[in-house]
Amino acid sequence: MLSIFKKILATGVVTEQLTMPKDDELEQLGIHIKRYIDKKFSGSIAIRAVDAGSCNGCELEIHALNNPFYDIERFGIHFVASPRHADVLLVTGPVSRHMQTALLRTYEATPNPKWVIAVGDCAACGGEFGVSYASCGAVSNVIPVDAVIPGCPPTPLMLMQGLLGLMGVKK
Repeated sequence: MLSIFKKILATGVVTEQLTMPKDDELEQLGIHIKRYIDKKFSGSIAIRAVDAGSCNGCELEIHALNNPFYDIERFGIHFVASPRHADVLLVTGPVSRHMQTALLRTYEATPNPKWVIAVGDCAACGGEFGVSYASCGAVSNVIPVDAVIPGCPPTPLMLMQGLLGLMGVKK
């Protein structure tokens, strides 16, 4: 145990420097989103995230939207646990055959009008998995998709830009 402690002391701190995204870009995106949400949705929009069979890379970036740096809730966007309370479905991953029925039920449980966003390359086109005995491929093969946010995985800023694009807001 003592030898491990000595090795830790000799090595020191081994972390990467934090590269902060442009705060101005984040604020500008947030202001545009907030204005639109205030006008069209009475101040807030609810998102239900659905993992249809992903590797969790996209989920990590989606979760980052709620961290103290991005804090997407300050712009009137919040995540909900039930599709019955959602305005937007954020679907990640290629749809596995085991998740196909669950995704359909989630889509049907979401009240109209609703938007569906395919997040990441796997959700957009099936990625490297494609269509097979275990995968339905892209989300659009199972439910209608209103917008696609490409990337593997897309960054939190790309996710916010995708929301802006879905809303049809011009920057």
